[in-house]
Amino acid sequence: MGNKKHRIMMKKPVPGLTILCLLLLFLPRSGVLAQESGDLRLLEWKPVSKLVVQETRIIKPKFPVIDIHNHLRDLNRAEQYLEEMDKAGVQICVGLDGYSKDDFYREHLKVSGSVSRERFYIFFVPDLGRIDEPGFGPREAQKLEEAVEMGIRGLKIFKSLGLTIRDKSGELVCVDDPRLDPIWAKCGELGIPVMIHVSDPPAFFDPIDHNNEMYDVLIQHPGWSFYGDEYPSKSELLEQRNRVIEKHPHTIFIGAHMGNSPEDLGRVAVWLEKYPNFYVDIDARINELGRQPYTARKFMITYQDRVLFGTDTPPDAEAYRVHYRFLETDDEYFDPSPAHMQLGRWMIYGLNLPDEVLEKIYYKNALNIFNKYPGKQRNGP
Repeated sequence: MGNKKHRIMMKKPVPGLTILCLLLLFLPRSGVLAQESGDLRLLEWKPVSKLVVQETRIIKPKFPVIDIHNHLRDLNRAEQYLEEMDKAGVQICVGLDGYSKDDFYREHLKVSGSVSRERFYIFFVPDLGRIDEPGFGPREAQKLEEAVEMGIRGLKIFKSLGLTIRDKSGELVCVDDPRLDPIWAKCGELGIPVMIHVSDPPAFFDPIDHNNEMYDVLIQHPGWSFYGDEYPSKSELLEQRNRVIEKHPHTIFIGAHMGNSPEDLGRVAVWLEKYPNFYVDIDARINELGRQPYTARKFMITYQDRVLFGTDTPPDAEAYRVHYRFLETDDEYFDPSPAHMQLGRWMIYGLNLPDEVLEKIYYKNALNIFNKYPGKQRNGP
């Protein structure tokens, strides 16, 4: 071959090849072909709405904000978190990752406090992996009390309790396991709240099939599915939680994710009526609340003293602003996913809440809870 240039010379056109080239030239792109043939994958479908509606951009909220549900476990980003909070008018952000295990809560308090002790509140996470050890409950309760003296402001329970944590016998540890009673009681004694996450959206407990409204979410995150005999039902998990709330009336419990039942606000209303020590926060569930704006608005107004603001999203000004738009405006049909992530293929509607309700949800209700701890009195954010 050497350095010679080679090319194929065609003295006469080949009819078949010419026709093929013409077809390729005029055929639609493959994406269009997929759409026309019905082969477009659901995960690839990203419809752009053609609806022309009002879009209100709120840079800062009408009132100061306490974000009572967040995760600040990346300690290297503490200063960045504070910058985003300042941009969005957030006065206090609660980090729920003060793990008892390996005394991580100490490091969390140290780093967060070095940036701002007044702006970051940290909650304690008990080491449930040691529940089989003799004296676990009283010992962990004592550790919690010492942590509160260091600056811890509440307790956090993750959804693994009741769902996946097992003791040495191989049995699931129930939410109302009596070995945890000393911890719940200690929270009441100290006047600190319990942020409790029990169960997940009902779709996560259903078969992953054509009837599941979060099919695409579960296909992307199969580990989020709790369908099957190896898991308790969602109802049983919530009943376990409610037995704890009833058994410890002097302890304040905050039901994460709108009490873990935003799809059924009537059910949440029953709990709020029955348990005066029960509160809920809106974190990571404006997608559910915003698709039922009339019901959600009535609920927020009726239970305005029991609803708290939270995001479950590391501080980000733009994510906060989606929440403000949802709570403060009557905007229609907008995308909630920048506030947290896509959970469901639907848009949401603003609630346009009255100012007196906004003020309570944004910060007053949370402040009233935190002021129950006598060691850390505050007059306002």
